[in-house]
Amino acid sequence: MAENKRIDPKTGTSTVGHEWDGIEELDTPMPRWWLWTFYATILFSIGYCIAYPAWPLIDRATAGALGWTSHGQLESELSAERARRADLVRALAGMPIEELPAHPDLLAAAEQGGRSAFKVHCAACHGAGAAGSRGYPNLNDDDWLWGGSLTAIEQTLRHGIRQPGDDATRQSLMPSFGRDGILKSEQIDDVVSFVRVVSRQERPSAASRRGAALFATNCAACHGPGGEGKRDLGAPRLSDGIWLYGGDRTSLTDTVTNAHAGMMPAWADKLDPVTIKMLAAYVHSLGGGEAAQPRLAPAPVRR
Repeated sequence: MAENKRIDPKTGTSTVGHEWDGIEELDTPMPRWWLWTFYATILFSIGYCIAYPAWPLIDRATAGALGWTSHGQLESELSAERARRADLVRALAGMPIEELPAHPDLLAAAEQGGRSAFKVHCAACHGAGAAGSRGYPNLNDDDWLWGGSLTAIEQTLRHGIRQPGDDATRQSLMPSFGRDGILKSEQIDDVVSFVRVVSRQERPSAASRRGAALFATNCAACHGPGGEGKRDLGAPRLSDGIWLYGGDRTSLTDTVTNAHAGMMPAWADKLDPVTIKMLAAYVHSLGGGEAAQPRLAPAPVRR
């Protein structure tokens, strides 16, 4: 295209020789500031490759003259954070959890730390707001299988629920009355009718009266004669409106027929004692936490 180049009379700049439908392109030089900026980026990239890990090798990258790594920076930041929290961690480690309410500042710090730990370790099952779902308890209400005091929650967190090999784990066992042939289907229907009367979902009927006799024989030993539950056995209260697997007739029939045996990890071998203590303080603060002694009065009926 050299033979087609010419000097544009208006700008005094040479054309590049391209022409299309009367339109030509000027060979305008790049601005000096742009060129120097481009050269500076080249020099910067060379210096960066020398100073920091940059070129991938078979099993690693080049180390870089400064010896910097992202893992090293993370560990440095974590070490600084551990040093910042050292006094708090020592105070929590040396204080029995039941004494925390007497130290409001320490309790508030524990709850804040527990909130962060909950999002990482517990929200997957209990939800970000701890409201739970079917089969996963709502931690905001005041319905507890084994108690809602700080010590009871800490015990549950440490040893979990139905964890094999842990003698201190929470254990409860409900028979599968239908699957194991203990009750016939019509008897299960009667027991469900009684439970729904006790929980104020149905009016008394002939079926519920038959179910009352069956309940007294097969269920009252764990759930209590009026369905008030027994915490030392982990047997839920049936007289309120709070249900783990549903309180409608279909759900209750399935529960009595096949039973349920949910599990929760034992966090003692996964988290340090202070983090567990923080988690217990946070869960206790959600609204359903109880004082040191379990409350004996029945909880209000909920719908």
